[in-house]
Amino acid sequence: MTRFPDSDSAAPEILSQQHSGFPRRRLLQALALSALGLFIGNSLAGAQASEAPAPLNPPKTLRIGIMSGEDEDIWAVVAKNAAREGLRLKIVPFSDYTAPNQALDEHDIDANAFQHLPYLQAQNKAHNYHFVPVGNTFFQPIGLYSHHYHAPADLPHGARIGLPNDPSNEGRALRMLQAMGLISVAPEAGLFPTALDVSTNPHDLQFQELDAGVIGRSLPDLDAAVVNTDWAYKAGIDVRKDRIGTETMKDNPYVNFIAVNASDAKAPWVPLLVRAFQQPDVRAEIEKVYHGTTVPGWTEAGQEAATTAGGPGSDGKTPS
Repeated sequence: MTRFPDSDSAAPEILSQQHSGFPRRRLLQALALSALGLFIGNSLAGAQASEAPAPLNPPKTLRIGIMSGEDEDIWAVVAKNAAREGLRLKIVPFSDYTAPNQALDEHDIDANAFQHLPYLQAQNKAHNYHFVPVGNTFFQPIGLYSHHYHAPADLPHGARIGLPNDPSNEGRALRMLQAMGLISVAPEAGLFPTALDVSTNPHDLQFQELDAGVIGRSLPDLDAAVVNTDWAYKAGIDVRKDRIGTETMKDNPYVNFIAVNASDAKAPWVPLLVRAFQQPDVRAEIEKVYHGTTVPGWTEAGQEAATTAGGPGSDGKTPS
């Protein structure tokens, strides 16, 4: 259940309708029927206190698209900070990775917070979107999970491995498997290799490409699967017990962030929104709801992962 800040004026408006697709009319109806309110504020990473923007007056209402579940609790904490910044936030939860960008493109939400740079780049290219990142939120290492084996080296010849089927996350999964020494992928594929780009596969791994939201629930029927952290929790996976390998953070381009339309990138509310997120109490909530498996993206550890210069690796171990 979503937890709300103590202040009534800072209670976030959480739309009860989760959006798995994006029918524009239904989203507008849901927005019209919603009844609570949330103030939110922000600061761009690295901004000095003397450069901090003043709170907006009168307050401005923003609609923010996020993934349903744990992230709703995180954004409820953001509301407590935002009340001081003159921004009223309506939270719009979604249940898949495509709808939040459709909503942002239609300007039915003002920002979303769920994606990393390779995914945004792929979406911008595929759909002619014009989105830009404005502030880091958190880094969620993807993991290799199994109910049957305890380490990548234990996987049998011909093991069935589930992969996300969207271009950026499939590429991310294959690059992680390469870092584990299980396969090699063609270097020219860059951040977006597919199963067709696997150049060596000494264990004859059999890849099953599935929707990111389905893979976790399919884990009992697979030898192992690469699952995004948020979907692992939604599928009821014991992240610490069942994760047999994970990404490293160094030189990892997959830090999540708040994204807006390019036309809004310099809007006065943008640094306020980021500042409301990048606070110690939000960091504590991230660590609480994700049980230490997710790293705040504006901390020193998160910044280590923020470069796009390299890619993910793995030591085959779950971080403590």
